This record gives sequence, structure tokens and C-alpha cells, in this order.
Amino acid sequence: MGYTKTAILMAAMTALFMGIGYLLGGSGGAVIALVVAAGMNAYTWWNSDKLVLRMHNAQPVIRGDRMGLHAMTAELARNAGLPEPKVYLIDTPQPNAFATGRNPANAAVAVTTGLMRSLSREELAGVIAHELAHIRNHDTAIMTVTATFAGAISMLANFALFFGGSRERLGLIGTLMLMFLAPFAAALVQMAISRTREYAADKAGAEICGNPLWLAAALEKIALGAARIDNHAAERHPATAHMFIINPLHVHKHDNLFATHPATENRIAALRSMAGQSRTAQGAGTRPATKSRVPTIRKGDRNGPWS
Repeated sequence: MGYTKTAILMAAMTALFMGIGYLLGGSGGAVIALVVAAGMNAYTWWNSDKLVLRMHNAQPVIRGDRMGLHAMTAELARNAGLPEPKVYLIDTPQPNAFATGRNPANAAVAVTTGLMRSLSREELAGVIAHELAHIRNHDTAIMTVTATFAGAISMLANFALFFGGSRERLGLIGTLMLMFLAPFAAALVQMAISRTREYAADKAGAEICGNPLWLAAALEKIALGAARIDNHAAERHPATAHMFIINPLHVHKHDNLFATHPATENRIAALRSMAGQSRTAQGAGTRPATKSRVPTIRKGDRNGPWS
């Protein structure tokens, strides 16, 4: 169901983009808009991980790091049936994380120094598992494409005043409405796609790490941190906000049309319900849906953030 909703929303984004191209230049404008969109998406698809990591000044974490972060990510990736992703650290006090990359073979997981300091080892495992779920579900590619579409739609709408064809078709009032409403509609579609995929990644992440309550506890801590600690890189690049596990710009109280993420309370409730169903299954003598498994770390890494 999640993939069906995503496909519908992305089709709506494509139709909106071509519709604006038609209003600006007729049938030729629609074709040009489609060609431009294809070119932008091809470039973004291939370079998405490098672009986003550079925006946030993410630094690579090497194998055998003192914190044991690389080893934890590698073990969780094996649990998820994924190739080992690259691991990055972002120097910001706000607790947060995101995944990027065009496919599982070219993926990266980035966590902030604030996340490392504020979470327990089990909670960190839940967060990394959530990001690996995004990679396994190909959400990183989907979100990159929709972000590109949204930016291109805004660009086309801003050009509306400079195209005589659009003024003739719509008039001045219609052209002004296009300039404001088209980017607004694109943002709504982008946000709806993001919210749809977050719930799916929460569920899959809980299965990867083996305990939904670890991720639930992490989300609660991250939401509190994101509400009071600024993320300056995210503020400079707000188009990347939807990629983080919790909105780095501000926290939304309710699920609404303007939120890049579902309400954290709703996500936590869903994870706790998932944990309750697992305990009920165990009590009934059936095999539990998940089995808790904290990735092991070496003895020398015990002085890391989970000591």
C-alpha cells in the first residue's frame, strides 16, 4: 500500500510539472519540461549522496572506529540483507540522522554527533535500522527525485511572468496564481510522500534491529532535541529536511498537509503497538514477530557513547 501511494503521488508530481510546462509554452512546453525533468533527475539520481553529504559537511567514519559506529552499522546491514553502506558523522549538537544514495549498493548512513551523545546503544541501533530500512525500500532515491521535481516546479512557476504564452492563456491574475499555487502543490505532494515512507521505515527498522521500543525511545529523545537545538546546515538547505529521521527545522504537533514527517507521537504509538503485538504472540506460544539483537562491539570500544 505504501508503494502504491508513493507511485500515485509521484505521478501527480510529474503531471503537475508537465501541466505547468504546457501553460507556459503549449504542447512544446510540456515536452521541454519533461526533458528538463528527466535530465535533472538523472543527474540527481547519480550524485544525490555526494550532494547531500557535502551540504551537511559529513565526514566519513572508517572501519574500526573508536566508537564502534561502523561495526554496528555493518552488522545491522547484514540483518537487513543489505550491502555494507558508507557511514558518516555530522558535527552538530542536534540529535538526528539520515540515509542517502541512489540504491543499496551506493548508499550512506549519516548520524550527528548530538545523536551519538544522547542515545543509548540500543536506541542508536534502532535509528540506524530505520535508516537502513529507507535504503532497502529505495526511499532515498524516491525522496531525491521528488525533491528535484519540487524544485523544478518552483523554478518553472517563477518563470511564468516572463513567458508571453502563459500570460495570454491565463491573464495576469492567472499567472500570479500559478506562481504561488504550483510550488505550494508541489510541496504538498513532496511532504505527503515523505510521511508515507516514514511509517513504513519505522516498521521495517523495528524488524531489522529486533525491538520496536528501541526506535520508539530514540524518536522521543530526538524529537525533544530537534525542538530546542538548531541544525544550521539544515536551515541553510531546508529542501533536505524530509531526509532526516525527525524534521531538523521544527517539530509538528499533528499530521498535516504542511509537515514533512508524521507526528512523532503517532510514530511512537505505532511502534509500541507493534511491540505489544509481539509480546502477545510470545504469550500465546507463537513465534514473535521480532527478536531483539543489539549488534556486538569489541571490548576496546566500550568507552564509546554506549558505555
